[in-house]
Amino acid sequence: MTIQEAYHSNFLAPVKGRYITLKNVMPLINNNSEIVIYKMGVSEKGKEIPVLKIGNGATKILAWSQMHGNESTTTKAVLDFLKFIDQKELFQKEKKQFLDTYTLYLVPILNPDGAEAYTRENANEVDLNRDAKNLTQKESQLLYDLFNEIKPDLCLNLHDQRTIYGLENDKPATISFLAPSADTDRTITKTRQTAMRLIVKMNSVLQKYIPGQIGRYDDSFNINCVGDSFTAAGIPTILFEAGHYQNDYHREKTREYIFYSLLELFTITLEGNKVIDYNSYFNIPENKKNFCDIILRNAQVEQEKESVSIAIQYKEELINEKIQLIPIIKEVSGLMNYNGHKEIDLCNEEILINSQQKVVIDEEVLTIHYKNNGKEIIFQ
Repeated sequence: MTIQEAYHSNFLAPVKGRYITLKNVMPLINNNSEIVIYKMGVSEKGKEIPVLKIGNGATKILAWSQMHGNESTTTKAVLDFLKFIDQKELFQKEKKQFLDTYTLYLVPILNPDGAEAYTRENANEVDLNRDAKNLTQKESQLLYDLFNEIKPDLCLNLHDQRTIYGLENDKPATISFLAPSADTDRTITKTRQTAMRLIVKMNSVLQKYIPGQIGRYDDSFNINCVGDSFTAAGIPTILFEAGHYQNDYHREKTREYIFYSLLELFTITLEGNKVIDYNSYFNIPENKKNFCDIILRNAQVEQEKESVSIAIQYKEELINEKIQLIPIIKEVSGLMNYNGHKEIDLCNEEILINSQQKVVIDEEVLTIHYKNNGKEIIFQ
């Protein structure tokens, strides 16, 4: 059985969608025989933050997900990984090697208040990934206490990135990585080289699944960011950014590729005993902001003399514990260089949006009406 077949039939945790909170996570933690609760932190609103310990190996890994409460894809992926570690039938030799080699300290949701409200920031509207220097929030203090207490050999900073990110080949950046800088000069330190090699290792496997859809995140230095701060302290740190895969707005495919990344990182997929040149890291193309969710091409609208393109970007809203995608007009342009995850050619037809003659920036799109033939596109 291949790892892909095993993943879909055995390792896929029963959590779906974009809205993931402790309510989804805790039952899976409590029923996992390989997990030890290392300690419980507490959020600014008093929610418990479980810190998990998996394995007993000499190499210590500190990993955290949902530092930003509305970035849940990697949380689903680590739950998949924990299910893989708990099962007793497949890949047992590889699983035992992981447990004997590594001790993984994992915070599945660092920002439970933000996760519940589906916000980037915590309950005090603080971006925890800009609080590395001042440590004003309980969640930030917990992470730094763990860092100093565990003294990890490697840190994994697990995030989502928006659908606006793509690559120069006009494909979406489904997964991006970063070996954060340790100083403003972006010096290639030995610490960064270690992170770069591990990223090259994961990239080589992901190219088999999503060729041309792996990117490299900008490495500008900011000491207020956790990854930069940990790298500056001499600990290799890898930033994971789970992005968009074609027609996968719930990010169920992307979670799968993050799962495969983790297997390769921990040498579970048996790809990992190669000599790796860290310079290959720079062959991974850098992310570009060159996508939007929908582009209407060749549209005739009242206020423009020539045909235009209309860029529509989804806004995510939490409604009844589900994430709704609200289409919002972001730009009208004669020459638009963006790619659309979905593109609609209006063939120079004159249109009305929401029955209005004028196109209004930042307006929600409900309907697109073809003025001359009565055809209508309804957004749901």
